[in-house]
Amino acid sequence: MSQLPKCPTCSSEYTYEDGEMYVCPECANEWPIAAAGEEAETETVVRDAFGNELKAGDSITVIKDLKIKGSSAVVKTGVKIKIIRLVSGDHDIDCRIDGVGAMQLKSEFVKKA
Repeated sequence: MSQLPKCPTCSSEYTYEDGEMYVCPECANEWPIAAAGEEAETETVVRDAFGNELKAGDSITVIKDLKIKGSSAVVKTGVKIKIIRLVSGDHDIDCRIDGVGAMQLKSEFVKKA
């Protein structure tokens, strides 16, 4: 019989399988079976419009005119953004654009500079 992992929350030895989940009866914690063997964090890779991997601190260039919601301003094609941060969510790039301010952009509208 295979040994079941201890609960990551309370370290209880009394875990059991329930479908595709492990369950701890002492603290009611549930976690997926697939995640039990993968202790290392899975980091999402953000890629630009051309498939280049982006990292925090990279410089990017906008490849399409982007209208700013709630404003008549537009971020023009070719604007270079010097330092970016990667965040999770729909808009995965956090940056500051000269003349516009802080913004979040989708990676599909930029290329690595």
